[in-house]
Amino acid sequence: MSAPQKIAVLDIGKTNAKVVVLDCASGEEIAERRAPNRVLPGPPYPHYDIEALWAFVLEALSAFAEHPGFDAISITTHGASAALLDAEGELALPVLDYEHEYPEDIHRAYQTIRPPFSETFSPSLSGGLNVGAQLHYQKTAFPEAFGRVRAILTYPQYWAFRLTGVAANEVTSLGCHTDLWRPREGTYSSLVDTLGIRDLMAPVRSAFDALGLLLPEIAARIGLAGRPVPVHCGIHDSNASLLPHLVGREPPFSVVSTGTWVISFAVGGDLDHLDPRRDALANVDAYGRAVPSSRFMGGREFEMLTAELGTLSPEAALAAMPYVIEKGLMLLPNIAGGSGPFPGRERQWINDTDASTDQRWAAACLYLALMTETCLDLIGAKGPVLVEGPFSANPAYLQALTALLGREVIALPGSTGTSQGAALLAGIAPKTKPGRAVPRPSWTIDAYRAAWHDNLGA
Repeated sequence: MSAPQKIAVLDIGKTNAKVVVLDCASGEEIAERRAPNRVLPGPPYPHYDIEALWAFVLEALSAFAEHPGFDAISITTHGASAALLDAEGELALPVLDYEHEYPEDIHRAYQTIRPPFSETFSPSLSGGLNVGAQLHYQKTAFPEAFGRVRAILTYPQYWAFRLTGVAANEVTSLGCHTDLWRPREGTYSSLVDTLGIRDLMAPVRSAFDALGLLLPEIAARIGLAGRPVPVHCGIHDSNASLLPHLVGREPPFSVVSTGTWVISFAVGGDLDHLDPRRDALANVDAYGRAVPSSRFMGGREFEMLTAELGTLSPEAALAAMPYVIEKGLMLLPNIAGGSGPFPGRERQWINDTDASTDQRWAAACLYLALMTETCLDLIGAKGPVLVEGPFSANPAYLQALTALLGREVIALPGSTGTSQGAALLAGIAPKTKPGRAVPRPSWTIDAYRAAWHDNLGA
């Protein structure tokens, strides 16, 4: 089969889903459709509207089948989700929203069986952010439905299954704070046997594998009858963002992937000093290698701030920065709780009397930069820092981060690197535009940083 010329990418994030087509000769996204990723309230629990997503995917693929056309499909999704299939390949239980909080007795019971951090490099997280906690909850609370489960798939691979009929798992999703994987050894953790699910876990395949061709009935439905379209296994979204940077760049360097989550990766770092109490962990890259990581829910926090303050004017926030630093106007964590390097804290404004909206936004951008710096420090990040995703277009955040780090920060163009990274799985490396070195601002931030940490008692 000849190399693809155009690749359709299913990119399902926690907040939004999109289908894009990339031209392999130019690396450009040449078509895109978007839809919200809705959560239904239940029963039996809050879960993703899978059938609405499926209808959206088919509609987008059908629209793109002839123009601009595509000859391969790749997939990337958010982590912390798994699909439980019955003998007919249908969902035995809905795909659970990882933000759902379980009954306290189930949560306590899970804490007694989850493996230690030294085995999985997964911190104990809220709700279902540990997929092992999801599976324990579903097995405990819904034993009859769980008894019908015949295969457990990581989330990108569930969509590959819908397209090809081939069941698989993959290491970037298994290694994404699930409690189910040993990153050092590249094998399942002891929890798989504790939960009695080893025989249910679909075979592990490489993210680069073409699992199979688009099912004939799907191909006919979207207008591609008789055309062989390979579907690639798929990858966890933050690792999709990381993948393009692993090609042709020597470590050490760091990647800050911004979306609903702001996830920092220390490429070339080690796992020996990670603190699970502060949301530091190991991810696993597309090649199966452990990567020190840390994160906070920065994109969600930005949305919450926008709802309260109105739309950010980055230039106005940047202009207000010297005044905000001198006055000591600051925002302390957390805006969105349940994760990040300062667990258990609730947000607090300092010195905000009579502050304007632009000044508050300047303080908020400083807050996001300080949180990012903290995350990078926790994983021992060294070398240049590459920022991709929505925050790469925010000069107030970028210049604050540059001032804090005192080393090169490179802003990468485009709204997200996930689609580009997923496209790499199809065997063609899309060309990416060079990054832009962020200029260091004239103002200094050392005293402000010290005061921010003093207010936290950190």
